[in-house]
Amino acid sequence: MTSRTVHDSKVEMTEIVLPNDTNQLGNCMGGRVMHLMDICCAIAARRHARTTCVTAAVDQINFVQPVPMGSVLILKASVNYAGRSSMEIGVRVETESTRSGERSHCASAYMTFVALDEDKKPMPVPKLVPETENEIRRHDKAVERRQRRLQQR
Repeated sequence: MTSRTVHDSKVEMTEIVLPNDTNQLGNCMGGRVMHLMDICCAIAARRHARTTCVTAAVDQINFVQPVPMGSVLILKASVNYAGRSSMEIGVRVETESTRSGERSHCASAYMTFVALDEDKKPMPVPKLVPETENEIRRHDKAVERRQRRLQQR
């Protein structure tokens, strides 16, 4: 099985927060942000595994700041770690000011996805080859998180 790099799985999505996405305070609902995070991570997982992938777990989601209606959301995701059939995907959500173009962090999470074969059974995924110093650091931290997840089972 061919190995893949982090770059092979990178995803960047852009969304605009519309009135139907907001709560009574006029900010994007957390559930809507979570939905978009899940989609972004699913695409990254599929790019790495080249098959259908499903969400198996979500580590704590951190909402850093509210996102007002009309804001632009930028979601970035990539594979941090690949095990036998599962992958940890990191996702970061930023909001972009429509006036200045300045971006600020508004949410982030780690999600675990499992690759499935045609019979909807877990299947092996390619090995991940982190290349940059940042990718290696993220991979090493993902291994630590995986160990904690396994201990919590």
